Amino acid sequence: MSSGTPRRADALRNRRLALDAATALLAEPGTPLTVETIAQRAGLGAATVVRTFGGKDALLDAAVSGLLAPVVQRARDLLAGTAPGQALGLFLGELIAFQAAHHLAGDHVEGLNMPATAALRGDLARVMEEMVETAQRDGAVRTDIDPAVATGLIGRTAFAIARAQPPSRQLVDAYLAVLLQGLRPPA
Repeated sequence: MSSGTPRRADALRNRRLALDAATALLAEPGTPLTVETIAQRAGLGAATVVRTFGGKDALLDAAVSGLLAPVVQRARDLLAGTAPGQALGLFLGELIAFQAAHHLAGDHVEGLNMPATAALRGDLARVMEEMVETAQRDGAVRTDIDPAVATGLIGRTAFAIARAQPPSRQLVDAYLAVLLQGLRPPA
């Protein structure tokens, strides 16, 4: 098939089935994430999955990056259209909710070659850092904390809060209140 030829309908359907199966399996604790397991869940043969993606790493990269891309876009949208301090607070709440819903994915994909996911993680870190910098310029966030340090602190702590078991809305709300209060400029 030449690079300009549209994919056959069945190839597109198989790609979607494999991606949906991989995405669903990423959320299941203790489930082995093998090409065979993904293929079985998708109702496809393992050879079809490999032919479609080239291997497990590429398939999981597509699945995880498919989950992460809307999060990065949401951060950009908030940065462009919302007051800086408010954008940061809203996004942090949404980021924790996303991480809580998808934290098992990280356990499944550790050590895999996932260039699209790595690029999106980098984009997310940059847009979060830009949120902090913009909020600093706007006077909503203290300026004595380096934006990269604040971003690292936010990301690591939010990840830990999101993984708390059992999940607790009260813990999330307390974290956000303490973090956002701590980021405010001293009176």
